Amino acid sequence: MSKYREFDFNNLKKYSVGNRQSKVNIDEFSKVKDVTLSNFIDCIPNILKGKDLKEFINRTFQAYKSIKPVILGIGGHVIKTGMAPLIIEMMKLGIIKGICCNGSVVIHDFEISCFGQTSEDVTQALEDGSFGMATDTCDTINKIISDGAKQELGYGEAIGKYLSETNILHPELSLLRNAYELNVPVTVHIAIGTDIVHQHETADGQAIGECSLRDFHIFTNLVSQLGDGGVFISFGSAVIIPEVFLKALTVCRNKGFKVKNFTTAVFDMIQHYRPGTNISYRPVRTSGKGYYFVGHHEIMIPLFLLSLRERILSEQ
Repeated sequence: MSKYREFDFNNLKKYSVGNRQSKVNIDEFSKVKDVTLSNFIDCIPNILKGKDLKEFINRTFQAYKSIKPVILGIGGHVIKTGMAPLIIEMMKLGIIKGICCNGSVVIHDFEISCFGQTSEDVTQALEDGSFGMATDTCDTINKIISDGAKQELGYGEAIGKYLSETNILHPELSLLRNAYELNVPVTVHIAIGTDIVHQHETADGQAIGECSLRDFHIFTNLVSQLGDGGVFISFGSAVIIPEVFLKALTVCRNKGFKVKNFTTAVFDMIQHYRPGTNISYRPVRTSGKGYYFVGHHEIMIPLFLLSLRERILSEQ
């Protein structure tokens, strides 16, 4: 027998489960049925993130119906996992009105559309200093931006224009080319030194800065239209896009734009501080709503976009 005194568990006050308010009810459980994409969302439990996803799809659908902007922020991994065709289709349907991205998106989109491949083995190439030294990618992009600055174009606009006017291998896969042709702004927000194009002597800091700053101004104009029903979604940018979005939003509010009562969401493979704080929480703290969905891009992005697409097509 223990030498220490035990707590007396006798005569506890108890209750029946039937008299208790519970958070989970079987009416919200997953439904067992023949699943197709069109009814798959209905099979998801109406609990926690399942409920959030359904709600977010509906909010994005309502934004589309109300002709409010749906703006997408993306990181390079989204392009590397083959999501560009889905995003292009959503632009063609008139759902996505603007895209903002970091510099890696341009590099991967350029290589996929021009060469049909991208994403070198960094670990191996780093050993001999060959990482990022592809001249046909980097020097060409640097020249496009130098020329784009002279034409007073944005960074994304300059790349999209070049890809649209050039005979490339896979034009149907280029996010920037298709966006340019569909008149959907793609703004590129560069952090100097983060992209392989900056390793080359052909990089023109003045041109890069000028084009990317112009893109910030274009993006801020898009953000100014989000109020009362717009949607901003971040796919996989952990730092650049959350910071850019926050600065654009504060400029809009500083100028008197009523950018309130809109919806934000983050889709990423893990939970990060900046996307959660700068996109899902701070901008909609007093009005609107923010969401955060964790999962692999190659699963979550098609699930969301194709479900939204079918919702829209079913109403036409």
